[in-house]
Amino acid sequence: MASADLRAELKCGICLNIFTDPIMLPCGHNFCRVCIDRVLNAQEESRYYVCPVCRKGFRSRPALQRNITLRNIAVHFLSAQPNQEEFRVFCNYCVNSPVPAVRSCLLCFVSLCDKHLRVHNKSPEHILCDPTLFMESRKCPVHKKILEYYCTDDETCVCEHCCTGRHKGHNVVSVNEDYGKKDLLRNVLKKVLTKKKEIKKRVQSLQEHRRKVEETAAGNIERVIALFRALRRRLGDLERHIFRWAEWISISIQDMEIKKEELSRKMRHIEELCNMTDPLTVLQESDTGDLCDTEDGDNEDRERYEKLLHCRGGLECSGVFHTIIADIVTEVNVCFPIQEADILLDVNTAYNYLQISDDRKTVSMSVRYQNRPERPQRFEHSAQVMSIQSFFSGRHYWEVEIGGSESWAVGICYPSIGRGNRCHTQIGEDTRSWGLYREEDRYYVVHNIDEIPIPAFSSNRVRVELDYEGGRISFYDLCDPIRPLHTFAIFTEPLHAILGVWDGYLKICGEEL
Repeated sequence: MASADLRAELKCGICLNIFTDPIMLPCGHNFCRVCIDRVLNAQEESRYYVCPVCRKGFRSRPALQRNITLRNIAVHFLSAQPNQEEFRVFCNYCVNSPVPAVRSCLLCFVSLCDKHLRVHNKSPEHILCDPTLFMESRKCPVHKKILEYYCTDDETCVCEHCCTGRHKGHNVVSVNEDYGKKDLLRNVLKKVLTKKKEIKKRVQSLQEHRRKVEETAAGNIERVIALFRALRRRLGDLERHIFRWAEWISISIQDMEIKKEELSRKMRHIEELCNMTDPLTVLQESDTGDLCDTEDGDNEDRERYEKLLHCRGGLECSGVFHTIIADIVTEVNVCFPIQEADILLDVNTAYNYLQISDDRKTVSMSVRYQNRPERPQRFEHSAQVMSIQSFFSGRHYWEVEIGGSESWAVGICYPSIGRGNRCHTQIGEDTRSWGLYREEDRYYVVHNIDEIPIPAFSSNRVRVELDYEGGRISFYDLCDPIRPLHTFAIFTEPLHAILGVWDGYLKICGEEL
């Protein structure tokens, strides 16, 4: 069914056969070149041309455009038919029974078997070729002459009459001559082959690189798994040690409870003796000496108490936990290194009451207006400045020193953060920036006006860490040990460092701590 539908679409509307050298009119309909030329030639006298299908008229002979795609489809369709007998070339003179043709004559427009070929006219004007169904395409549609020449100016095949007519004065060569197009195609073929070899090498290089990346990733995964196994093992040991220590403390508490009860019993008995009025009875009490002896084992109990109280036992093993965590962090940083960013402040974004140092590392509030030129990227109403650098991949960090300032902000922002003459946006007051603030005694982080209080600082340095692929921005107090403050997640655009200061100064530190 599909083949029949395709056959219907590939039929010329004039001859009702499969397209031969299809030509498309401006109206979009396709015909065999010979067929449409015959129709247009017939319409030549009226000087008015009409499409045989849609009857669209043209005041001048329409330009004919070869439909190469449709021609290729027609050829492939014919070659793919299961019954090829229908499309074989047969001798035109063998009418009683079909005999395959061995040659076709382009002058006589016939195909010949071996028998009829022997008696066919052998004069030079008779041009023989391999058997073909598409002899129409070998003749000039205007003059009905064999296409023996090629016009290199118009890139089309022409007959001898065309050479003295429309193509007079053009560069015309015989179709049998090598006029250079083959050389051009050969050069193109060489370039394509060279390019193919280059692409093949690139593919092999990328495959090798992928293999190395996969091997490295597998090794990194194994190391991380081994570290977590060690962490679980050490945590198990730590847990068992703490449980044993807690058990010892429980046993000691039970022993001391028993001794406390014994002392309470002695105290009651002694109080009873002290309340007796008969001295003889008191003197005759048999265990008075035992009652007075309350120091037995005191030294041993005191030593055990001091040991349990002052020795932190399992809590001292927390150092092991921190060591293992530090090892994991070190290993992860080796696999995915974090780079120190060389941050430079962009003077073109700086608020005009901010002073920027010559090395573009320090920003401070100034009482003097800097009179910088008005620019659309400048913060005109917010005491802020952005970095020149933008970050769109990788893991980076930078550190900021706070000098004599009780009101400042450190953060990160999209380049689309609000700026300019009419914008008063502060760091973290929109969805395009994240900030860490100190306002006198208040410390907090903020994004999209959502403030989150954090503890006060114990140092004068802040570290900002950016993991772009991980979608995280983290702030740290660089005390000893380093204390994490807060982590924001998820961002999608390139990012810039941003600083804000209202007194004192902020300085980008160039060295690691």
